[in-house]
Amino acid sequence: MIESLWLLAAMVMGLVWAAAAVAGDATFHVSPQGDDAWSGRLAEPLADGRDGPFRTIDAARRAVRAMDRAALKQPVIVQLRGGRYELDTPLVVEPADSGSAGAPVIYESFPGEQAVISGGRVVPMKAGDDGLWVADLPAEGPMRLRRIFVDGVAAYRPRLPAEGFFRVAGFAGADPKAKYNTPADRFEFAVGDIRADWRNLTDIEVVVLHFWVDTHLPIQAVDESTRTVTFARKSRRRFTDDHTQKGARYFVENVREAIRPGEFYHDRTAGQLYYRPRPGEQPDKTTVVVPRLTELVRFAGEPAAGRFVEHIQFRNVTFAETNWDLAGTDAGDLQAAVGVPGAIVGEGMRSCVVERCRLVRLGTYGIELRGGCTDNRIVGNEITDLAAGGVKLSGSNAAGPEAMRTGRNIVADNHMHGLGRVFPSAVGILSQHSFGNTFAHNHIHDLYYTGISVGWVWGYAASVSRDNIVEFNHIHDVGKGLLSDMGGIYTLGVSPGTVIRNNLIHDIESHGYGGWGIYTDEGSTGIVIENNIVYRTKSGGFHQHYGRENVIRNNIFAFAREGQVIRSREEEHLSFTFERNIVYFAEGPALGGKWTNGQFKLAGNVYFSTGGKPVLFPGNLTLAQWQEKGHDAGSVEADPRFADPARGDFALKAGSPALLLGFRPIDLSAAGPRR
Repeated sequence: MIESLWLLAAMVMGLVWAAAAVAGDATFHVSPQGDDAWSGRLAEPLADGRDGPFRTIDAARRAVRAMDRAALKQPVIVQLRGGRYELDTPLVVEPADSGSAGAPVIYESFPGEQAVISGGRVVPMKAGDDGLWVADLPAEGPMRLRRIFVDGVAAYRPRLPAEGFFRVAGFAGADPKAKYNTPADRFEFAVGDIRADWRNLTDIEVVVLHFWVDTHLPIQAVDESTRTVTFARKSRRRFTDDHTQKGARYFVENVREAIRPGEFYHDRTAGQLYYRPRPGEQPDKTTVVVPRLTELVRFAGEPAAGRFVEHIQFRNVTFAETNWDLAGTDAGDLQAAVGVPGAIVGEGMRSCVVERCRLVRLGTYGIELRGGCTDNRIVGNEITDLAAGGVKLSGSNAAGPEAMRTGRNIVADNHMHGLGRVFPSAVGILSQHSFGNTFAHNHIHDLYYTGISVGWVWGYAASVSRDNIVEFNHIHDVGKGLLSDMGGIYTLGVSPGTVIRNNLIHDIESHGYGGWGIYTDEGSTGIVIENNIVYRTKSGGFHQHYGRENVIRNNIFAFAREGQVIRSREEEHLSFTFERNIVYFAEGPALGGKWTNGQFKLAGNVYFSTGGKPVLFPGNLTLAQWQEKGHDAGSVEADPRFADPARGDFALKAGSPALLLGFRPIDLSAAGPRR
């Protein structure tokens, strides 16, 4: 009897949805006060409780799929009433859930309200011993919690030292002169830095900062007699401070004995969470959210089979509170934290949109487009307070199947800040093996590695990464002195048709070497770099490690400290053409690195040293002597007459010698988001 009633109810609802579609009503509603047994056609529950909005977003997805959408000529809209939607599993949209160009499926917050799609759970805390709050987490399993959120603010595990870093004191028999990428699973520590009697020793992680990566190493054993710590995983690189023989910096996390106000300790062995409250916090008046899921939304197309998720949009929705943990032998020390997934993940995703959303308090990258993702738009979002980076794209490489290629996506007008809070080597926008994309008008700042990274082939092998446009982005406060070998904009590999133009880049600060503004790394080829303003970088405004036939023209490079234009490898082909640029500086050489083989072309540039000293070129030559060797034809040493360079105003005054050389004034007032 009950089964018959459920069948009858389903038939009735199907008729309601079909009739509404015929009538042109293509809107569904979801509310935390809803019920999945209702029709979802009403924004508010009826007073008698007979009908109202759905309770879950997945119920709305199923209702949309059940509609006859073939004849629809307007969007199908799912409106989410304000409030929290705590997911038990990720929302999965499949090809059968697709919309069409004329009738996309749109998930959006109800007008004037804000829906929060959360991968966490509000966990009630109670007062325990030693002034700590405690909660049982029986369902969390073995995943390490790296952050929880207390009244919307991230709380972290106890950290030693509280500020600054420890230093690796010795290499436990390893050779510090070995190749930089020699794996290691132990080192020696200074007396007292690591203790064998800490509670739940294997729940404690050591995070080593070296080269351009952060290495996360669970402790396996501690021998205080030899001051040696052994890890359950191996790093991918030796434990030196970059390419020196000095010990790397590190800190220790999740030490129960070190917990301070505003920090938590996760006891995985006992399945308990401890939190030391800040002054004034009370457990019954404080909201503690524990993230559980890694993904929130998955666009689950099957590109290899020619089945795509298409024309689905998310607008004005907040995505929040996820967690991710390293697995197996992974120490998390891959470049750009590439192993960290996204909270919104697409595969076989075409012509879909994520617009005007907020992605906050996530334990991963924000959005990840994997194989077979084309013609999507990620625009106008705020992406902040993330464990890793903002947006990551990756398709099949040049040897991979065509169906898995990713390209022609637009990532524009986004505000990305507060990134890399757990995995600091993550980047703002990472484009791997992806073609024809536009990365434009983004504001990217407050992160520890690179702003925008495009490429992912080291050297001159065939590459999918071509015809990418990087323009009108404002990128600043990158690096913050934590890691090395980074750039405001970074490229890798052969990239014909790629253009980097009209970007405003400043304040790039590495720990050791390599804080560059625009950085063409290994094999970067066929790239045009023009009309950019780059200033206040540690190591150089422009740096090419090695590559061929790049064009750098009509840019301003100012106020780098260690050198202005850097060329670090000589090859027997044309490295680049550097013409009609302004190089303006107070310290360091104008041209740093290697400039002996002549496989470069410099012409029509303006050089000026603000310290009153003459500009000297490689070999300690004056400009005239440098030109006698056949370089920098038509270049001059002269004040370009900037409006107010100390305040970042590089407009040219009338009579600037740069204008006489054909320099085109650069107007970057439109850099950054247009909304």
